[in-house]
Amino acid sequence: MKKRSRSYPRVHVDTSASGAVGQAGGVLLTETVAAVGLDAALSAALAPWRKSLAIHDPGKVVLDLALTLALGGDCLADIALLRAEPGLYGLVASDPTVSRTIDALASDAPAALAAIDAARAAVRARAWALAGDRAPGHPRSAAAPLVIDVDATLVTAHSEKEQAAPTFKRGFGFHPLWAFCDHGGDGTGEPLSVLLRKGNAGSNTVTDHKTVLRAALVQLPGGRSRGKNVLVRIDGAGGTHELIEWLTRRRLAYSVGFSLPGDLASIQKKLAEVPEQAWTPAYDADGQIRPGAWVAELTGLFDLSRWPAGMRLIVRKERPHPGAQLRVTDVDGHRITAFVTNSKRGQLADLELRHRRRARAEDRIRCAKDTGLTNLPLHDFAQNQIWCAIVALACELTAWMQALALTGHDARRWEPKRLRLRLFTVPATLARTGRRRLLHLADHHPWAATVTDGITQLRGLTAGPALAPG
Repeated sequence: MKKRSRSYPRVHVDTSASGAVGQAGGVLLTETVAAVGLDAALSAALAPWRKSLAIHDPGKVVLDLALTLALGGDCLADIALLRAEPGLYGLVASDPTVSRTIDALASDAPAALAAIDAARAAVRARAWALAGDRAPGHPRSAAAPLVIDVDATLVTAHSEKEQAAPTFKRGFGFHPLWAFCDHGGDGTGEPLSVLLRKGNAGSNTVTDHKTVLRAALVQLPGGRSRGKNVLVRIDGAGGTHELIEWLTRRRLAYSVGFSLPGDLASIQKKLAEVPEQAWTPAYDADGQIRPGAWVAELTGLFDLSRWPAGMRLIVRKERPHPGAQLRVTDVDGHRITAFVTNSKRGQLADLELRHRRRARAEDRIRCAKDTGLTNLPLHDFAQNQIWCAIVALACELTAWMQALALTGHDARRWEPKRLRLRLFTVPATLARTGRRRLLHLADHHPWAATVTDGITQLRGLTAGPALAPG
């Protein structure tokens, strides 16, 4: 009988002392921490929670957890990934110490969250300053505003956690509301604020939207939280009188999903009366004319007298995609969607495309769920509030790394799963020579050069190297 050959080489496996290190590409994250000063900022902010004889700094514990999530962890115990590599990640607290730190912060959650947010704001200012003209909203103006996207998501709870509740999708868990800063088409985005809520929290709760937006505006460097150089984009959940009036009073630009006023019959009648020449071709995602889609401004067609002055109503109609189910609001077989904005500049198709790009918030939420948000692992609500803050730290640390280290490379737009597969898991060995530690990345790895180039770029922003790539 002929012996069948194996598809893969057979290797002998054992465990032994070795200079090999895991998650070597995570040095991109640690170098980003050094470049923007996140470690020092968190250490100072959380100093009130450090006990007099404590070995571990609460700021370092929180930062280690953020690194763990950025590298793919999803619970406190996954910090062992960092603890196993002291040559890269330094002294890492034990599991009991990590748990006690989270408990200590959760015991005074409002103060702890405020301290973390203050550190994030200070570090964000430095990160954007280092990014220069690559920073979000640079140069910020009414014509090219900094964009804040607000969106909510559902997080399933698989056990009886505090304040978990049934959701509108017949699940059980939480309904956190997020605000993200959009980096535009050349980048990803970063979280500005998050509000953890019960699963039965409303989608269009005005108080929650204002809370998240206030916290997001505080995070913007330079204290410029007013004016049309900041654009707030929200889906239909934001189309309420109170929220749009609040945005108007803050003198912020807005682009918000909107339900056409009136009953169904009157809406269909008015839309049918719109002259054909009022519709102009709409754009696709690449800014090119999309066949079968049109936009029109219908501000004067509907009664908007009770809404803030300067609000414009823009409607899009398009032929549904093949297989799409028609809705009762469709007219002559066309799908009808609407939004309102107070922007006065720009063609209708450009404003409508700008609003549809609000969907990038869904990409940011997907990235957050790949970075620890899929499951809130703790029981107490305050503990999970701290966890959400750590998720936000992990997401923005990854975003800052991409903005500062991966400029001009496709990796600037990679999502967490691809970053982990291609960059963070690059194989390497750690060697010592004199007082130096040398990290030798495997030269056969397809993206080893991307990692070393990124480290070089980051170190050009800092005082000096602490770890030399080989």
